[in-house]
Amino acid sequence: MRRQYLVAAAISLLAIAFPAAGCGDSNSDEAESGPFRLGLEAPLSGEQSGLGEGMLKGAELAAAELNEEEGILAREVEVVPIDDAADPATGVRAAEEAIEEGLDGVIGPYNSGVGVKTLPLYIDAGLVPIRLTSDVSTDGLGYTLQPMSFQIAPVASRALTDWLGAKSVAIAYDPTQNYTRSVSSELKTGLEEAGVEVTAYSKVKPGKSSYTAELEELDAAEPDVIYAAVYYPEGGLIAKEMKAGDFGAKCVADYASYDTGYVETAGIAAARSCPVVGVPAPEDFAGAAEKVDAFREMFDQAPGTWSPYTYDSVYFLGDGLDEAGETTAEGLMDALDSVDGWKGWTGTVTIEPDRGYRQPATVVIAETDAEGVLHVGESWAKAVGAPYE
Repeated sequence: MRRQYLVAAAISLLAIAFPAAGCGDSNSDEAESGPFRLGLEAPLSGEQSGLGEGMLKGAELAAAELNEEEGILAREVEVVPIDDAADPATGVRAAEEAIEEGLDGVIGPYNSGVGVKTLPLYIDAGLVPIRLTSDVSTDGLGYTLQPMSFQIAPVASRALTDWLGAKSVAIAYDPTQNYTRSVSSELKTGLEEAGVEVTAYSKVKPGKSSYTAELEELDAAEPDVIYAAVYYPEGGLIAKEMKAGDFGAKCVADYASYDTGYVETAGIAAARSCPVVGVPAPEDFAGAAEKVDAFREMFDQAPGTWSPYTYDSVYFLGDGLDEAGETTAEGLMDALDSVDGWKGWTGTVTIEPDRGYRQPATVVIAETDAEGVLHVGESWAKAVGAPYE
């Protein structure tokens, strides 16, 4: 294993009360003797489908390994795909259908704008979601091994200042998504507190075929960096157009763009010119070789960006239920709140009690190598003093 970087920020998180019901239908005799039905909500169709498929496969690998032993609660794990297509209305319909058919646990979703609608449905059904959302709008709605926006923004701010030496930054953000609105606002505040001039704080409409006009307007103020807080289809296109155009500013893409799809959209040359805030690649985590090999053996492909997080989420949920010794949501929450030093593919996890997020947060700056693979940036790590191995 080449590298591991773990950057943490401790910020308070609001908690909500979960119903003291059992986990899904697990209290019934029929459910307890049948498979443990584990929902995996993700964008399995639409422009983010590649990301969602990686999430699903990560969960399926963990389930297969668990089933070689005792499963979860001595029941075989059955992964139930729940396709939200990164759309709230689609997500609600899919979640309601899955809940109606019976679930004992749930992993996901990924998109915060979807999560604010679907997570309460799972909670009302007596489930404790292990989500992959990062926006503060999903605070308290289950537990997450993903970084939160308030953990991401400080890393991005410090990278722009301590690593790139930016004195001025133009921020472009997608106003239609909860996460991109929150993280761009938090970044703007952090930069201004650090004495950096924010030359623009501009909305960009997702789904366009070109952002050249917007980029030219942002670049006209001569910022040192243009920071794109958008999801990867748009982030990749912005990186591609900045590489092709005559722009004086450097390019940095936000965490929302972090995925293999970002490189595919931008092209390797453009992606290499535009680092992206993200997490370590699946193989970058310490001791990950065995997990990566197992994934390749099962699926005949490399792990997706978020495969390690859904893989860990399945084990995290299963271990929590084992520790709780019961299937009630209240018992599971008590067990998960006490997690301290749990280890998985994505590193060590300690949960903030009654808050539901992990420490340390796995936020890094990723750069694209010559083969088009995202890895943690060594120069960034050295500049900010991040752990490196």
